[in-house]
Amino acid sequence: MFSTVLVANRGEIAVRVIRTLRELGVRSVAVFSDADADARHVREADTAVRIGPAAAAESYLSVERLLDAARRTGAEAVHPGYGFLAENAAFAQACAEAGLAFIGPPASAISLMGDKIRAKETVKAAGVPVVPGSSGSGLSDAELVAAAEEIGMPVLLKPSAGGGGKGMRLVREAAVLAEEIAAARREARSSFGDDTLLVERWVDRPRHIEIQVLADSFGNVVHLGERECSLQRRHQKVIEEAPSVLLDERTRAAMGAAAVEAARSCGYVGAGTVEFIVPGKDPSSYYFMEMNTRLQVEHPVTELITGLDLVELQLRVASGEALPFTQDEVRLTGHAIEARVCAEDPARGFLPSGGTVLALSEPSGGAVRTDSGLTAGVPVGSTYDPMLSKVIAYGPDRAAALRILRGALADTVILGVQTNAGFLRRLLAHPDVVSGDLDTGLVERDLPSLLPEGVPPEVYATAALLAQASLPHPAPSPNGGLRPETPVLDRRTAWEGPGGSGADPAGPAGAAAWVDPFGAADGWRLGGTPAWTVHHFRLPGQDPITVRTRPRGTETEVSLGDAAPSAPPAGTPGRSPGEFEARGLGQSPGAPVRSRIVSRTATRLTVELDGVTHRFAYATSPEGTWLGRDGDSWHVQAHDPVAANLSGAGRGGAETLAAPMPGTVTVVKVAVGDKVTAGQSLLVVEAMKMEHVISAPHAGTVTELDVTPGTTVAMDQVLAVVTPEEEEGA
Repeated sequence: MFSTVLVANRGEIAVRVIRTLRELGVRSVAVFSDADADARHVREADTAVRIGPAAAAESYLSVERLLDAARRTGAEAVHPGYGFLAENAAFAQACAEAGLAFIGPPASAISLMGDKIRAKETVKAAGVPVVPGSSGSGLSDAELVAAAEEIGMPVLLKPSAGGGGKGMRLVREAAVLAEEIAAARREARSSFGDDTLLVERWVDRPRHIEIQVLADSFGNVVHLGERECSLQRRHQKVIEEAPSVLLDERTRAAMGAAAVEAARSCGYVGAGTVEFIVPGKDPSSYYFMEMNTRLQVEHPVTELITGLDLVELQLRVASGEALPFTQDEVRLTGHAIEARVCAEDPARGFLPSGGTVLALSEPSGGAVRTDSGLTAGVPVGSTYDPMLSKVIAYGPDRAAALRILRGALADTVILGVQTNAGFLRRLLAHPDVVSGDLDTGLVERDLPSLLPEGVPPEVYATAALLAQASLPHPAPSPNGGLRPETPVLDRRTAWEGPGGSGADPAGPAGAAAWVDPFGAADGWRLGGTPAWTVHHFRLPGQDPITVRTRPRGTETEVSLGDAAPSAPPAGTPGRSPGEFEARGLGQSPGAPVRSRIVSRTATRLTVELDGVTHRFAYATSPEGTWLGRDGDSWHVQAHDPVAANLSGAGRGGAETLAAPMPGTVTVVKVAVGDKVTAGQSLLVVEAMKMEHVISAPHAGTVTELDVTPGTTVAMDQVLAVVTPEEEEGA
């Protein structure tokens, strides 16, 4: 066994590899870019080496810098993880030439299987069925179009290099084929440095099933069963499980044997995965898609049902040991399911998000395992892949594993960055998922049912309670005026007053209301009912909302909506059912909700709204308040309606195009003064290796353009302004 191993990666996979190295008594070396100086994998490694700036091309993708780090730290081997250089034949060869063991297959196998065109031809010759598609490498755009027409629509465009779904495009109409080919080439070139494409027949409602294989340098090859990976978005997996409910023992054995032959055909050594596309109605008709010559993101589910540590087996095989078991000794027990927690917003088409992790709580122990690279206080930027962590559950059967994983996702708290944890929890409760009737199009097809129905009103009410609690308490100053004191959490003593009237005995005679230096009135009045304090809030992607609060004895009244609530008529015993439902929180303009903060710690908050208790995780920052519950989170920000109206008026009502995600502008297709048509592509923004096209909302003229190629932008930052045709002629 090696004494020192360099982990040429970052994030959760680097942390996961370091864990096994520690268990084996092997010294670990982490590498990091400037963006990851405080990252978790850096903290957990025995030693760490800076390898360059944030850009991956100058750090994690720099073979020279990685080899230099290995030399400086005395590493004997390199574990590439997945992504970056994990499937780069030149890197594997460079490691060998530098006298380093590459913990993966030989460069020849990586090169062969990394070229999807050659890979299909090789496994086909070995008797493995393949998906019908184009043949030959280096096809031009015209040749790809011709191949697609011969196969028949719909077709799937795929980069020949790389994997992970990046650059893949499903094309159903021939009219858009040329544009989709250009976009697929850009993404492939950006992600893998190679824009070679192939085209394949699209199998409607397919299942994505993969087989884990292991091979040593003595010619022994085994498989460890299958993983069901059909739940995907943008051709990338979000939920994986083992085993698959689709396969019976006979089909499992046949697919496993085919995977073993695929591995043998390229002289494979180490851990790898053979991926198959399977028609859901005929699992016996399976087709080879590709082989991933590395450890897979979803390897934990195989580990849980086999009891094997795949990273340890990788290390042992790379150090020259033979596999310690035969195919007949492999046992699959129980059921495991994994959910990928990503920095993305499902409600906005899974666009990448970003921010700083303000609060973090990840479940672990018992039947739950979390592989994570997160640490509170660390920023999540747009430079790298959006996956943050993986939550994995194990159970004696599938129903138990589903139930345990849903509970674990509900207990996952990541505030400061928008994630998909709540979406994943709802997906796992989808009737088709529960029944096992899966296919790769399920998420896109049923996405509306997997999203929350707007923002729960208690989120706004809780934000208002926090804002009210943080208002400074008015107190007399030496010159007889008012001054703010330190903000307080519990204002009950300040507002009870004589006989619970609501008068504040601390207020000076003749003062009508104290106004804090930031412009928010706290509602204090001399000898009378406190006035309403108005709060304007907004959430990204949501319309602004007005919330009013005022202290009432030991509680605070909260009212949602634009209209100021009035006092209920004298003698009114309560609310009518219609009034109760009209305001969302059980309130009407005549009967606002009585609320209070029950308890609050540094990260947990319990509030009572109209007699109902709500519990949240929470965190605050200069940009607003984050509230989290059951895997969902909401970023409640202060909204200035005056500034917003002035901004709109200043642009003459023209349509502003804002960045849908933090990222980098890669393409600018227009200039100020250009006439554009509705739907015309104007800009391309890239984040976390994903492209998003910004199109004209209507016909008109580009009257403002605030970015150029290479500009780094924040979410909601204005990129351009398009003035409609009717306004131009006005």
